[in-house]
Amino acid sequence: MYLTTDKKQEIFAQHGKSAQDTGSAEGQIALFTFRINHLSQHLKVNRHDFNTERSLVKLVGKRKSLLDYLKKKDIARYRAIIATLGLRK
Repeated sequence: MYLTTDKKQEIFAQHGKSAQDTGSAEGQIALFTFRINHLSQHLKVNRHDFNTERSLVKLVGKRKSLLDYLKKKDIARYRAIIATLGLRK
C-alpha cells in the first residue's frame, strides 16, 4: 500500500495544524495532491486502467473545490498552500 497511516500523519503534520488535524483544508489538499501524483504515475505505466483514470478525475475535482473554498475564505492560506505544494505554475 502506498499510503500508510504514518505517511498520512506526516502529511497532516506538515500541512495541517497537527498530525491529528485531518479536517483542515490544507491537510486535505496536501493528501489529495499526494494521491493524485501517485495515480498519475500509475497511469503512465497502465494506460488502459480506466477505473483509476476516473478516480483521478474525481480527486482532481475534489481538490479544485477545496482550493476554491479556501480562496474564497482566506486568500493568504490559499497562496501559502499553493506555494508549498507547487501547484499553479
